[in-house]
Amino acid sequence: MTESTLMVLPDVQSSTDRRNIPIQKVGVKGIRTPILVKSQSGAQHTVAHVEMYVALPADKKGTHMSRFWTLLGSVEKPFAPVMLKEVISQMLESLKADEGYIRLCFPFFMEKKAPVSELESTMDYDVELVAETLNGQTTVFQKVTAPVTSLCPCSKEISKYGAHNQRSHVSISAEVQTNFPIEKQIEMIESSASCQVWGLLKRSDEKFVTEHAYENPKFVEDLVRDVAIRCQDEPSILSFTVEAENFESIHNHSAFASIAFNKDNE
Repeated sequence: MTESTLMVLPDVQSSTDRRNIPIQKVGVKGIRTPILVKSQSGAQHTVAHVEMYVALPADKKGTHMSRFWTLLGSVEKPFAPVMLKEVISQMLESLKADEGYIRLCFPFFMEKKAPVSELESTMDYDVELVAETLNGQTTVFQKVTAPVTSLCPCSKEISKYGAHNQRSHVSISAEVQTNFPIEKQIEMIESSASCQVWGLLKRSDEKFVTEHAYENPKFVEDLVRDVAIRCQDEPSILSFTVEAENFESIHNHSAFASIAFNKDNE
C-alpha cells in the first residue's frame, strides 16, 4: 500500500452523527500494562489496570481508540497525581475533547520490619489513581487500601478473658493537588487501627501484635473517625472519603463505615 493510498482512506470516526446524542465516556478499559509509580524510595515497577475515556460531542461519530494506547505507551515518568494531570491534559488535546477520565489500579509494595524481631517481609497495598476533567476543572484522587487488625471494644468489655478481632480493609480516597506519598496514606491508616499486619511474624512479634491490639480496641466507627481526623489535619488533602470494612470473625457478614468530607464546605 502506497503513501498516497493511505492519505485517501476515509476517517469514519470523525464523520458527522445525525442522532445528536452526546456520550459522556467513550474510550478503552481492561488494559493491563507495566508502569512505574512514584514512591519515597524511588520509582517502583508494578502492573496496572487502566481505563481511559473522553466525552464525545453529539455530532461526532466516534473517537480515535488507538490514540489512548499511543499516549499510554509514550509515558516514561513514574505515575503520581501531578503527572496524571499532565497525562489527562495530553489525552484531551490528542482526542480534541473537553472532558475526560483516567483510572489506574495497581498493587503497591513496601518492605516492613516485624515489630520485635525486625524480620523484613513484603506487604502489598491496593492503590488507585483517578483523574477527571469536567467543566474545565481537573481533579485527581489517590486511593489507598490497607489491611489492618481491629479488636472489638464490646467483646473486650463483656468477656472474662480475650476479645474477638478481625482483619479489616481501610481506605482513603484523597483529592490532592500535589504529589502526596502513598506511604503516608498507608501510615495514616495503619497508625489508626488496633494493630498493623505484617507478612512475616515470629513468636515474639505475635505476642506483641496480640497484646497491642487488645490494648487498642476499635469499632469500625472508631477506625473511620480516627483516620478522618488524620485526613483533616493534612493540608495537602482537599477532600476525602474514608471507608472501613471489618471481616467479622463471629458473624457471617462484614461491618462497614464510611465518612466523606470536603474542606471547602467547612
